[in-house]
Amino acid sequence: MASGREDHSGLALFAAELQAAREKAGLSQDALATRINYSSSSVAMIESRRRAPAPDFATRCDDVFGTTGTFARLQQHAQTPLPAWFRPWAEIEANATQLCLSEHSLVPGLLQTEDYARAVLSAEPNTTEDELDERVAARMERQAILDRPAPPLLWAVLDEAVLHRQVGSAKITHDQLVHLADLSARPNISVQVAPYSAGAYFALLGGFAIAETDETARVAYLDTACEGYVIQNRSLISKLMLIFDTLRSEALPRNASRDLILKVAGEHDRPD
Repeated sequence: MASGREDHSGLALFAAELQAAREKAGLSQDALATRINYSSSSVAMIESRRRAPAPDFATRCDDVFGTTGTFARLQQHAQTPLPAWFRPWAEIEANATQLCLSEHSLVPGLLQTEDYARAVLSAEPNTTEDELDERVAARMERQAILDRPAPPLLWAVLDEAVLHRQVGSAKITHDQLVHLADLSARPNISVQVAPYSAGAYFALLGGFAIAETDETARVAYLDTACEGYVIQNRSLISKLMLIFDTLRSEALPRNASRDLILKVAGEHDRPD
């Protein structure tokens, strides 16, 4: 952890046991990633305590190492903290088959780089370094759904202002936009930009997300400056879907959006 103190958390214990088991088995991080069908970056981030393991990750480790539930039990104590008001949505998000995201100020958390997330979360007053580390790790752990064997279909529409707002340093913003463009090239992820030329539109009043899962009907999440709220009212969700569909029709197409993202990334990369 950034504080320099020895970490006895559940996340640290899982990371230490994972590294020990992997090295005992004579596997590199890349080799283990191949065996459990996860990316090598996911293995590296979990071992370095920058991401908490998902239940599926732990189960696959038990299968590979023949540890009969050891990692599954450790995983239950390795969850990074999320605000109580956000946990219901985090569970819905983790099980979603489809996600629709609308943002007018910042890159959505699921699509953020670690440095960008740290810059965003550090803006909250009275946040200690340990708390910041935990919140960043929690945000990164949420992104594990994008690396699973059957990731959700994700549609994101961002206002053009998101691209131009510098978060942290110019380099952090540049790297974030390049990462966003790379993600948009995945077959399951569509990122569109609502350009300034679209003028005022209703979604500028607040960010929101809509999720679909195999088990439930659509569920929505409304973001505010203080907390977020899960919405299950069908009438309200229908209105949000109408807003989202209208917004997509006003946004640039997928390829044109990617070109704009990379163009603005280049502007952030220019020397002062």
